[in-house]
Amino acid sequence: MSASDPAGYAAVTAQLFALKARGAKHGIDRMRVLSAALGHPERGLPVVHVAGTNGKGSVSAMLEAILHAAGWRTGLYTSPHLVHLGERVQVARKPLTTEEIVAYVRELTPIGAKLEAAGGADDAPSFFELLTAMAFLQFKRKGCDIGVIEVGLGGRLDATNIVTPEVSVITSIGLDHCELLGGEIGLIAAEKAGIVKPGRPVVIGRLPPEAEAVVRKIAVERGAPVTSVREVFGESGENYPATNLEGDYQRWNAATATLAARALGPQWKIDEAVIARGLRQVDWPGRWQRVRIGGRPAVLDASHNPEGAQVLDANLTKLREETGKAPVVIVGVLGADRAKPLLEVIARHAKEIHFVVPAQPRACGYEELEALLPATWKGRTVRATVAGLFPAPDMCTAGGPDDVVVTTGSIYLLGEVMGRLQGA
Repeated sequence: MSASDPAGYAAVTAQLFALKARGAKHGIDRMRVLSAALGHPERGLPVVHVAGTNGKGSVSAMLEAILHAAGWRTGLYTSPHLVHLGERVQVARKPLTTEEIVAYVRELTPIGAKLEAAGGADDAPSFFELLTAMAFLQFKRKGCDIGVIEVGLGGRLDATNIVTPEVSVITSIGLDHCELLGGEIGLIAAEKAGIVKPGRPVVIGRLPPEAEAVVRKIAVERGAPVTSVREVFGESGENYPATNLEGDYQRWNAATATLAARALGPQWKIDEAVIARGLRQVDWPGRWQRVRIGGRPAVLDASHNPEGAQVLDANLTKLREETGKAPVVIVGVLGADRAKPLLEVIARHAKEIHFVVPAQPRACGYEELEALLPATWKGRTVRATVAGLFPAPDMCTAGGPDDVVVTTGSIYLLGEVMGRLQGA
């Protein structure tokens, strides 16, 4: 241990991210075995389990805020993080500290090694499984009253799916991660609906009709009652609950969180006033988040897939109406299937586009991003880096002093930018 790294944090995070570099491992059998070795810390803790293509993080944060407003000691598990790994696991809004992460890695490493020795390399816990174990242990040891658990990917085969929730939530369903979940809405819906448990209530957001039909069929088979946003609040959004998070889609998410909170039952002492108070106090950065950088207005937004592109289109339209001019857009994306719809939207609204390649293996390179721009684009494009665009915590070099700068695309890009802005 060095004076600059007294807890050995750099070494253990390098160990964790080396596991991540091996790739994801889908299936819940390893997680069940790991949890059994830990004494099943997930059992006995009431949880709300949240899946969805988009909005699952926002809905999870909203539910945490509502439960916090009701006076409960909350656990929140989300992914990925923006700047600090500990953001993924929070108790009473306090993220895991570097010291806690080090302690958990040292506790879990020998257990993982025993599982690997017994069953081979395929039985070694993955990065996400270890983080999930940390979340369950932290929630139990810190005396949480209830946990809000966001699915990492899909639902049926996600490591978090060893829980038996009080309520299951499916926020939205669109075409994303098709290589793993299937290339059709119905197939993806079936994977997301894998979190539905026998007899436990299910809340669904604004799903495509085909997806909703699949979810309802699975819920009927499992005797799980379904409540939908459309049934309760209608289609237009006029009656949707308000929240401090900006954008029409966040009001859709607020409606989903409201129904999930109601579904928890009277023992949780959540009335409409508590729900409204919680929705006014949500902390969930990077989702059409307005900031000022060097006195200039800017927006940080993690729209990163085809469904998110539709939301981005609406938000950029509204931004142009507010400001009377086109924004400068900074964008970096993971995967051409995500980049293409995002760039089509950005090309309709941007004054100029700055391409960035996030530090992720699946990130689109400059040439790929340029090739995916629609032929209608006639503006200026710039190949840039996060360090070059944000050279200091209160500085952005993109555009001119009167331009609004929107950074969008991969959540990993948002994390790199926010790290620069925070001086991390």
